[in-house]
Amino acid sequence: MGSGKSAVGRQLAERLRLPFADSDGEIEARTGVDIAYIFEREGEAGFRARERDMIDELTKREGIVLATGGGAILLPENRERLSARGTVVFLDATIDQQLERTRRGRHRPLLETADPRARLEELMSVRDPLYRSIAKITVQTDGRRLSSVADDIAKAISECSEST
Repeated sequence: MGSGKSAVGRQLAERLRLPFADSDGEIEARTGVDIAYIFEREGEAGFRARERDMIDELTKREGIVLATGGGAILLPENRERLSARGTVVFLDATIDQQLERTRRGRHRPLLETADPRARLEELMSVRDPLYRSIAKITVQTDGRRLSSVADDIAKAISECSEST
């Protein structure tokens, strides 16, 4: 959360001349409501089921750049589909950077708590090992321009393609 997945994904898609998809954006477009509303009405489990189905659909498309929500990694079927059907990039951001970015960002249901730092630390303790378990590319994002991060990913993808 707050690593820049959507913004970096858009820039990467431009560099690679590929279509861009955002699983959260697709869910919002199809339901006509925002993610926070889905969390409110269906809870996290309801949202995760929608997210699982969307990731299954989107990962069947070839030649796209896909940004997922931060918690997409939690379900084993999402991890399997993401790693089997594409090149997974982990945008690694510190808790401080995540706090800074999510303060000004859109409504984030999982951070509606008295202590957002503690919540982010809790989320990261679960999610970080999962991200690392399937990522072919890991890029540190703290203090970096989106364009620089996108450039590094494009270069790493090119290098991965050359080695296979």
